[in-house]
Amino acid sequence: MSRNAHLDRARNRGVNPLVYWLVRAAFQPFFHVYFRLSRIGREHIPASGPVIFAANHRSFLDPFVIGTMVRRPIYYVAKDELFRQRLQAWFLSCLGAFPIQRGNGDEAAMATARAILERGDCVLIFPEGTRVRPGPLGVPRRGVGRLALQTGAPVVPIAVIGSEHVRHRWRIRPRKVRIRAGRPLQSVRVEDPSVELARVVTDRVWLGVMLQWEWLGGLPPVYRDVVIHGGARPREMATGSGPEEAPADDLQIIENPGRVRSAA
Repeated sequence: MSRNAHLDRARNRGVNPLVYWLVRAAFQPFFHVYFRLSRIGREHIPASGPVIFAANHRSFLDPFVIGTMVRRPIYYVAKDELFRQRLQAWFLSCLGAFPIQRGNGDEAAMATARAILERGDCVLIFPEGTRVRPGPLGVPRRGVGRLALQTGAPVVPIAVIGSEHVRHRWRIRPRKVRIRAGRPLQSVRVEDPSVELARVVTDRVWLGVMLQWEWLGGLPPVYRDVVIHGGARPREMATGSGPEEAPADDLQIIENPGRVRSAA
């Protein structure tokens, strides 16, 4: 099947019900036993109607574990390269995946996501655009904000933690995986949102993902703190009211993996 055929299938035919529900029925108990899967916040997920799930991305496993949060099919974007092998492409399409070309604003994939939402189904988006394995969360792209504005669909922020430790080369290891969903975020519908508006909505959505991530124990973003170490003019240096040049020994920039704190 060509790339356009996979997109058309997601728009018009949807998942293969037999394959989807058989795979889900097999995966869910396996995840609970082998990964000790913990699902938190399922009460926040709408039972019907269009929904956008915005989640961080740590592992190939993420779409499958997030799929266990909902009792209906979830459609999700997957990188174009995964659809080059025929059997793998067929299997992913049966499970609701559709291809996206990363890094160039794939309008065909976004149109597919809009069509899926317009008919009342769910779409999973990874705003980071790629897997970010170690450390804190990555930087989101504005596509999720644009999609939310164009469709008016609520966005459920989701964080997944632990899935990055599951795969070691070709071995699947028993590591604990936890998921947490936050309350849906609703925005107004705008047919042609500006870049600035899409960025604002994306930042709001990503803040929700960050809150779920930190609640699960994930590393918070790295902030740059200015720490004043005594010196002759600590107050002037902190407020900027002193001389333009301060002694280098009195001012130290440190990387602080936590929330912003003032220090003097």
